[in-house]
Amino acid sequence: MTVFRPCIDLHQGQVKQIVGGSLTDVGANTNFVSTHSAAYYADLYKQNQLTGGHVIALGPNNQQQVLEALGAYPKGMQFGGGVNLDNAASYLEAGASHIIVTSYLFENGQFSWPRLEAIKAAVGAEHLVLDLSCRKTEQGWMIATDRWQTITGTVVDQPTIAELENHCAEFLVHAADVEGLQAGIDKHLVALLGRCCSLPCTYAGGARSLDDLQLVNSLSAGKVDLTIGSALDIFGGNGISLEDCIQWNLQAN
Repeated sequence: MTVFRPCIDLHQGQVKQIVGGSLTDVGANTNFVSTHSAAYYADLYKQNQLTGGHVIALGPNNQQQVLEALGAYPKGMQFGGGVNLDNAASYLEAGASHIIVTSYLFENGQFSWPRLEAIKAAVGAEHLVLDLSCRKTEQGWMIATDRWQTITGTVVDQPTIAELENHCAEFLVHAADVEGLQAGIDKHLVALLGRCCSLPCTYAGGARSLDDLQLVNSLSAGKVDLTIGSALDIFGGNGISLEDCIQWNLQAN
């Protein structure tokens, strides 16, 4: 059954909720800026036994917040954002349960199998989450890197997913075109992930209410989990409360 997975998004050293497609080198359209630290949210998730969530660093100047969050909930959250071969193991040592990687796996817009093999050897497939965050094009959903601004030549489809499943523990998929808009999930993408993924998979983008947990559960036959960000009360939203999500997960278990 679909479960709620928590998140902590960091931008310029602060916990924020942004409109995903707006993120550039100079800034982003922001829905919410928290007065709390990343460690505050990590501890909140720990106290409520919410597992499988992720800390994402969107750009530079987030390292201290990342390390404090991972330390507050050891082995309780995954980490992504600028992960490469040189630093991947250090985030596991700092307390991440898994490392999430996207941009490092691409060179000039093309997927690099040698890079995947190298980082898998460094941390183990059991600690590796592949980020298939994507944007919709005429060719289908294409993986987007560099803060979702660079559309690669790799399509998110059944052959790609089947091939990558041999090299990782999970997938994380942000639908960048609807991320942060609270305008509803990408139903067709969720259904595709439900059909194609045999490994755990978390979808993020557009969720706005408790009904979306039920919708993802239905569309994916319970195979895809859901992250809710901007609509959540702890991030200034009014669509759904963290307590609602906690109760949903208790029911799912």
